[in-house]
Amino acid sequence: MLDEAEVQVIARLARIGINDDESPTLTLQLSRILALVAEMNKVDTERVEPLAHPLELVARRRPDVVTETDQRATMQQTAPATHDGYYLVPRVIE
Repeated sequence: MLDEAEVQVIARLARIGINDDESPTLTLQLSRILALVAEMNKVDTERVEPLAHPLELVARRRPDVVTETDQRATMQQTAPATHDGYYLVPRVIE
């Protein structure tokens, strides 16, 4: 069980401002949370496989194939300025 001095130290480290009126309530709440974590740590999870996701979802994948033809030259014909296949734009950062 935490005491109020420990909660004040935790709050200072977390850069959380708490006043003296909140300290008893926060002490009780944090103590309960830590007790729950301690109880959960007692559970034997040695044979439990870690999960990446709680639901057994399969990622939908599509074949990695070209679906459009290269139209760079056609698209760059309407550009004001190009060089070696790149679009030239005005400098914005000096």
